[in-house]
Amino acid sequence: MFKKILLGLLGILLILGLYYRELVSYGYMQAKGQLQILFNTQPVAEVLKNPSFPDSLKQRLRLIGEIKQFAVDSLGLDSSGSYTEFYDQHGKPILWVLTASEKYRLIPREWNFPVIGTFAYKGFFDTTRADKERQLLISEGFDTQLNEVSAWSTLGFFKDPILSSMLYRGEGSLANLIIHEMTHGTLFVKNNLELNENLASFVGDYGAIRFLTAKYGANSPELEKYEFRKRYNDAISQHIVRGAKQLDSLYKTFRPSLSATQKDTLKTRQIRHIVQQSDTLLGGLVGKKYPWRGTKLPNNAFFIGYLTYHSQQNQFQDEFNHKFKGNFPKYLAYLKATYPTSF
Repeated sequence: MFKKILLGLLGILLILGLYYRELVSYGYMQAKGQLQILFNTQPVAEVLKNPSFPDSLKQRLRLIGEIKQFAVDSLGLDSSGSYTEFYDQHGKPILWVLTASEKYRLIPREWNFPVIGTFAYKGFFDTTRADKERQLLISEGFDTQLNEVSAWSTLGFFKDPILSSMLYRGEGSLANLIIHEMTHGTLFVKNNLELNENLASFVGDYGAIRFLTAKYGANSPELEKYEFRKRYNDAISQHIVRGAKQLDSLYKTFRPSLSATQKDTLKTRQIRHIVQQSDTLLGGLVGKKYPWRGTKLPNNAFFIGYLTYHSQQNQFQDEFNHKFKGNFPKYLAYLKATYPTSF
C-alpha cells in the first residue's frame, strides 16, 4: 500500500514537473546564479584587512556600512544581515532584467512566481537565456527592453552582498541604492510591484538626502551634487511618466479598423514628439544627455519601466509631507500597517 502511494506521489510530481518545466528550469537557473554569488563572497571584515585591496575602495566599503547603520538607526529599516559580505564581479555584469509590454497598450507582460507573486519584469543571471526569451516575446508581438542590473534584493531570504560595481558610485547614488534595496527587505507587498518600487524609490531618495546631510553637512558638495542629480532625474522621470499618459490616451483612440501600419505611424509620431520635448527640460539643461539619445526610439517597454518605478512618487511625497508632517518613523509605521509584507 505504501509503495503504491509513493509511486502515485512520484507520478504526480513528474506530471507537475513536465507541466511546469519552464518554471522549474528558470527557478533552477536563478537559484544556481544566486548561490554561485553567495558561495563566492568574502566577509567585508576580511576584505578590509587585505593589503592588496585598494584603499579607495575600502573607504567605499566602510561608507556602505555607515549607510546601512543609518538606515537601521535613523530610518527604522530592517538590517536582515545584508551588506556584510563582498562579491567581486571582476568587471563583468551578472544580472539582466527583461521588461515587455503589449504593442498598442501600456500593459506589461507579467510573470508569476511562487511565494513572491507577480512581477512586471523577469531577471536572468544568463544573458543568453534572457535574449532568447526576449526574441520569443518579440515574435509574439511584444515591445521589449533588456537592461543590465547593478543591484537587487532577495527580500530577506538571503543576505544580500555588496557587489564590486557598487563601489564606483558617488556617495549619494550609493546611499540611494542601499536604502532602496533595504526598503524592499523591510516592506514588500505581494503582487503589487509598482507600489513596491515606487515606495523604495521614494525612501531611497529621502534616506540618501538625510544621510548626506548628517554625514557631510547641509551645504556640503556631496549633498549639492546629489540634489542636482535628483532634480535632473526627477525632471526626466516626470517627463517620461507624462509621455506614458499621452501614449495611453493615443492608444485608447485606436479603432479596430486601423491597420498595424497606421497604428505604428501614430505611435512613432507620438514617441518622437515626447523625445523632442525633452530638449526643454530644466531650461534645456538635460539636452543630449537624455536617456534615449543616440539610440533608436524607445518603445512601450521603456515607458512601462519608468511607470513601475516613478508613477506614484508624488503620492508618497504628498502623504509624507501633509499627513505625517515629515515624521518618517510614523510614516514607516503607517506604511507597514497599511501594506503588510504578505509572504
